[in-house]
Amino acid sequence: MIEVDGISKRFGPVQAVDGVSFQVAEGEIVALLGPNGAGKTTTLRCLYALVRPDAGEARIDGISVQQQPQRALARIGVLPDAKGLYNRLSARENIAYYGRLHGLPERQITARIQRLAEELAMVDFIDRRCEGFSLGQRMKVAIARALIHQPRHLLLDEPTSGLDVGSVRGLRQLLLNLRARGHSILFSSHVMQEVERLCDRIVMIGHGRIVADGTRDEICARAGTEELEEAFVQLTGAEA
Repeated sequence: MIEVDGISKRFGPVQAVDGVSFQVAEGEIVALLGPNGAGKTTTLRCLYALVRPDAGEARIDGISVQQQPQRALARIGVLPDAKGLYNRLSARENIAYYGRLHGLPERQITARIQRLAEELAMVDFIDRRCEGFSLGQRMKVAIARALIHQPRHLLLDEPTSGLDVGSVRGLRQLLLNLRARGHSILFSSHVMQEVERLCDRIVMIGHGRIVADGTRDEICARAGTEELEEAFVQLTGAEA
């Protein structure tokens, strides 16, 4: 289970996150949905220990990210907002490097890279250097890197950004397969259609606070609308 309990974070005069709390259960896909600057990325960064909150706590399977970061991080795969790759290494070498950081044996790394390359349609470029890759190709390598150690939980920041239709469909099926195997998945997105098709629950965040938490239908009912996009605008103040 992924737990966020009363997290707050300020950067100088800006209150980026203000008392955010929610959970992602096993076998659940949850979207963190909000306009730019709402606090989505800061919340995710607190969950994978890149940012230390001023108050509150993040937990992975009951393990405090702030107090025991290495134990907590071993249980999650992370696709951060910065998808940086080593351009002088091939896609395979980038992914293998992260496998070694997680202490995986070489035979296991090789087998897992082959499976991920097939699932993410990377076979054609898995042994090419990452320099010159398209945005979609770089995204696929970053996703594979996050999955190499078969984490129980996933934190994904804008995972479909830059992917073509076929790649989005492949990623969607991969996430659904992971959910069926009991994985917890939390991802941020601006794509309403993707959120509606993929997520069990939506956590809407605006101005650093949770403004809604529920299913698509529950959130639309609360806003008094039939469309998620209209509910999003009303509840987060996105147009303003």
